[in-house]
Amino acid sequence: MTDPSSYAMFVETEVPEGELIISRTDLEGTITYANETFAAISGYRPEELVGRSHNILRHPDMPKSVFRQMWKTIRAGAPWEGYVKNMRKDRGYYWVYATVSGVYREGELVEYKSLRAFVPEAKRIAMQERYDAMRREEGDRIRLVAYVPAEVYRRLAGLAEAEGIGLDRIIARQLGRFPAE
Repeated sequence: MTDPSSYAMFVETEVPEGELIISRTDLEGTITYANETFAAISGYRPEELVGRSHNILRHPDMPKSVFRQMWKTIRAGAPWEGYVKNMRKDRGYYWVYATVSGVYREGELVEYKSLRAFVPEAKRIAMQERYDAMRREEGDRIRLVAYVPAEVYRRLAGLAEAEGIGLDRIIARQLGRFPAE
């Protein structure tokens, strides 16, 4: 596996237009089927995906509330649609527009299927900004380059505002890299 602090985490793989990522999971989210497109985009082989929890793809930029809402929706029997940023095996990422719904046999819910497709660049940027704001509002981790607790971010931002300087200068000073001005 790639070093988690490596540049790979900043490399985006774009889902090609017209390609469809398909997977199925059991009722707890364990992958039971992964198509070749899913494997190719995620960086895993199909046999590495089957039997694993779908959350192995969860990118830390995704607000937890998005997945809580998804599970609430699909467990209630309704389909869920939304934008998801996933993490590849090499710690790079890719965006998809996902539709998740139940699979029924003789009227009984037996598994979930997920169809995922291309997301235009402008929408990826907008969703990244929205999800960043959601994580801040929810008190979740804030993306800098490393992930820090929201309380640390608020304290540093408060110092920057009080002193009228940029957050990057406060962080650098707190780390002792540059003299205070």
